[in-house]
Amino acid sequence: MIRLKHTIPFILSVAATASVFAAGRDYISIVGSSTVYPFATVVAEQFGRSYGVKTPKVESTGSGGGMKLFCAGVGVEHPDITNSSRRMKASEFKKCLANGVTGIIEVKIGYDGIVLANSKRSPQMSVSRKDIYLALAKEIPDPSGAEKLIANPHKTWKDVNSSLPANKIEVLGPPPTSGTRDAFVELAMEGGCSHFAWIKAMKKQDKKKYKSMCHTIREDGAFVEAGENDNLIVQKLEANPKAFGVFGFSFLDQNADKVQGSLVDNKAPSFENIADGNYTISRPLYFYVKKAHVGVIPGIKDFLAEFTSDKAWGDEGYLSDKGLIPMPEQERGKFASDVRALNVLSSL
Repeated sequence: MIRLKHTIPFILSVAATASVFAAGRDYISIVGSSTVYPFATVVAEQFGRSYGVKTPKVESTGSGGGMKLFCAGVGVEHPDITNSSRRMKASEFKKCLANGVTGIIEVKIGYDGIVLANSKRSPQMSVSRKDIYLALAKEIPDPSGAEKLIANPHKTWKDVNSSLPANKIEVLGPPPTSGTRDAFVELAMEGGCSHFAWIKAMKKQDKKKYKSMCHTIREDGAFVEAGENDNLIVQKLEANPKAFGVFGFSFLDQNADKVQGSLVDNKAPSFENIADGNYTISRPLYFYVKKAHVGVIPGIKDFLAEFTSDKAWGDEGYLSDKGLIPMPEQERGKFASDVRALNVLSSL
């Protein structure tokens, strides 16, 4: 009888786990970042051709949207992998755990730069992160020198910096659900905001207030949320040569005949500058995998092997041809080893 009492919960647990996969799915489901999307897509296509299985389905939902779908639960109705142009947040990790997504494999795939691009029919611009902050923040430091914020009065780039053109500030960028947006406000906006000593000091006094000061983008039309489709932003820049767009380096690389990246802090958004860390608006890219789906959804282990192979993410790999900045060899080796062992995150 004692043995039966211990066995029944085990049987029920196994039955419950089996039931979530009962309907079956014969392809890998991937969601998430629009920046990682082209890299995941080319790996998926290569994988489909090489391994004799269905090509994975890759959807561009934005990093935040992908995390929401990924963390909703385990089973065929939920995606197996989510791409992200930033690291998973602690709050998202907790949400995953609360919904039974307990074995999460983290894979860093390389690096990317965020560009402020415009049409090649217009002059290339050179800005600082301070210029970007003063152009796009909802509130900026009082020009009189008083330690307070005022509503952003700047209408043109020349208002921001007398050396810049007198063109209307119009920047097309991603929505709040985007990892590119998260990285842009953290690296570019906050990077510019911290040039003001009294605001920088606020970080230690009141981190929440500091973040609000530095990360809040204006809502008066100077910044236009253009959705998760970076190709659409490129098309709009072609139609409006005086506008600028915010997106990942890979899209600049793929559309180099149409658009150009602004110099930021006197550095061009080039492959070499991002790889060397000289370009100040750059960030790592990731994807996350449900360990519970490995061995149940066909092909996940092989897909991971393809993505983390030197022929894909290596210095001369086919992903670098798409604009991915490879990690150093030692870092690639660490993540490839973790992937082979299916090591999972213990905390964030």
